[in-house]
Amino acid sequence: MQVSGVTARDVRQAVPPQGIPGIHGCRESSAGPAPTIIVQRALALAAFGLLLPSLLFPSLITAQQTSENPDSDKQTIQLLLKRVAELEERMSKVESGQAVTKPQPEAEPTAPAEVEAEAAMTRAAGEQMDMGRTLLKIRGFGDVDFRGSNLKGNTTSFSLGQLDLFVTSNMSDKFNLLSEIVFEADSQTNSFGVDVERLLLQYSLNDYFNVAVGRYHTAIGWYNTAYHHSTWLQTALGRPFLFQFEDNGGILPIHNVGISASGLIPSGRLGLHYVAEIGNGRASRFPGAEAVQNVVDDNNGKAVNLAVYAKPDSVRGLQAGFSIYHDHLTPINQPNIGEIISAAYVVLERPDFEWLNEGLDIRHAVEGGHAFHTPGFYTQISKRFGSYRPYFRYQYVNGSDQEPVFPQLGLMHGPSAGLRYDASESVALKLQYDRNWRRHLQSYNALGAQLAFTF
Repeated sequence: MQVSGVTARDVRQAVPPQGIPGIHGCRESSAGPAPTIIVQRALALAAFGLLLPSLLFPSLITAQQTSENPDSDKQTIQLLLKRVAELEERMSKVESGQAVTKPQPEAEPTAPAEVEAEAAMTRAAGEQMDMGRTLLKIRGFGDVDFRGSNLKGNTTSFSLGQLDLFVTSNMSDKFNLLSEIVFEADSQTNSFGVDVERLLLQYSLNDYFNVAVGRYHTAIGWYNTAYHHSTWLQTALGRPFLFQFEDNGGILPIHNVGISASGLIPSGRLGLHYVAEIGNGRASRFPGAEAVQNVVDDNNGKAVNLAVYAKPDSVRGLQAGFSIYHDHLTPINQPNIGEIISAAYVVLERPDFEWLNEGLDIRHAVEGGHAFHTPGFYTQISKRFGSYRPYFRYQYVNGSDQEPVFPQLGLMHGPSAGLRYDASESVALKLQYDRNWRRHLQSYNALGAQLAFTF
């Protein structure tokens, strides 16, 4: 608080409460006051002189005040007057040879009501959220690719893959946040876009019940929940045909917006788990629309998925399970379509060895018409030798030419062989060869290299 340019702190600094060193017990000589006494008196008169304009010209004080609280100004003036009176009393004691008692620290003026209210709000917020436990963590993943093939119309190109920011925050013992924000260039326009691939607020009651709300990766099979948007985490150069993302021509509803519950099923050493999901499902009303219904659902029906899997204690790294997904598609100016996706898998995943096996069937039943089945599977095996990990994958998918949802799919199958080299704990180099046979379309060979990293 400032009064005519002088603050209580200024006065305390000019005349320290503990007195000037070297004058305790000092007496005035017969020749007159000691030099130190003269200095003290001069300081006292200076402080009083600084205060005098404030007492004689209160209107000037009002014009120069920056505070909006007159009570606080009065308290400051009273404090200054009290300090001057104490100083004069100590001067008198020094002149008379009496011992000077060190004054006790004075309490600061009461803070204005606005400051007190703000402090109370800050304390309340601190009690509700322990900032020390709210740990926001960001993990980054990225990759740069080089690919080429003998497919007519394709060019050999360097390409930037996805820049994936994996964000988590432990909000409390029960709540936490998970998000994946991906920056990715479009293959048609070469321009970058930003997608919130996952955004989940998760509540964990115990090992048997956890619930998440937001955008998640649908628990169809195993690969989709084991590997998300980071190629660095995956052994191979990319995902299998069956689990390609929707914007890359994938045929599964990889993403969904809704609610997901998961947890243990009491089963002893068998290690049973469950996943139950309900969400908007895939878009079907308009051709070419965004596949993931982030804001509005095409219809009132919801997609439902139920998965059960086992992780037995007797075989380290083994996981086996199945899932059933159901949705109701409503394309415009066409009959409604019932969608059922059945998937099953057996995987053995260890630090130095993996063997992945998944198969599924997509059934689309046209209302009042036929039902179409699209089977598919893949198998992948790899073994680590030090920093090197060779791998092999074979994949297959066969869609009918009359398939009502993705008639352009057709038959695709072929092997992939590759080598992953971990240059460090954060950088991996991959080299992969692909051979793809297709029905009614040109078969082709492809070669790709990838530098994947995490930071």
